[in-house]
Amino acid sequence: MDTEAQPTERDRSSGPPQRGTEGRSRFALVQRIADWLPGGRVTLTALACLVFLLLLNTFVAQPFQIPSGSMEPGLRIGDRVLVNKVAYRFGAEPRRGDVVVFDGTGYFGDADYIKRVVGVGGDHVVCCDKEGRLRVNGRSVDETAFLHAGDRASSVPFDVVVPAGRLFVLGDHRSASSDSRDHLGSPGGGMIPVEDVIGRADWIVWPAGRLTRLERPETYGRVPGASQAAAGAGGGHG
Repeated sequence: MDTEAQPTERDRSSGPPQRGTEGRSRFALVQRIADWLPGGRVTLTALACLVFLLLLNTFVAQPFQIPSGSMEPGLRIGDRVLVNKVAYRFGAEPRRGDVVVFDGTGYFGDADYIKRVVGVGGDHVVCCDKEGRLRVNGRSVDETAFLHAGDRASSVPFDVVVPAGRLFVLGDHRSASSDSRDHLGSPGGGMIPVEDVIGRADWIVWPAGRLTRLERPETYGRVPGASQAAAGAGGGHG
C-alpha cells in the first residue's frame, strides 16, 4: 500500500502563483491600457519612449546646441554636444580643462553657456607669463592644442584667486568669447558657482561626421593643486 501523502485539491490551490499567471496578468493590464488609448499599442509605445527620453534628459544626459563661435575651433556653431549630467553628482567636481555647460543666470546672462574650466576653488590664475600664456598655481599652461589660431591666452590681464565652490571659465576662441574675464568687476567676480553647472560636455554627437569624444587636455593635468603650489612656495623660502 502506498503510504505517501497525496496532495489534496486544497494543497494544490494554496501553492504559490505560477509565473505564467503573473505574466498573463501584466500583459492583460498593458492590453487594457493600450485599448483605452487612441491608437492602441502604437500610442502606448510612443508614450513609453517619450517618458524614457524625458527621464534621460532630466537626470542623465542632455543635448546642447553650440550657439556661438566662442569655443572654436573645437566646437562650431550648430554642433550638438551631449552633456553628462551625472558627471559631478556623486562626489566628483569639475576639473581644470573640462568643458562644462552651466546656467549663467545672475552671472553671465539669462541663458546656458558652454566654456572651459581653467581654474577651480583655491586656484591662483594669472594672465599672462612672459610668453603670453596663462599661469595656474605657478605653472604655465600651453593651450596651443585647442586655442583658436591667432588668439592670445587673453588680451585682458588678470590675477585672481578662485573662491571655494566657484569656477573660472574661458572660451577657447578668446577674442570672441564673453567669459569670466568680462565679469571680473561684477558680483562674484565672474566666477561660476559649481552648483550652477548642468554637466560636462563629453561628446560631439551632431553632425554625424564630427562625432568626437571631448577629452581633457593633458596640459591641465600637469597643473599642481592649490595646496601643492602653496606648499612648494613655502618650501622655497626655507
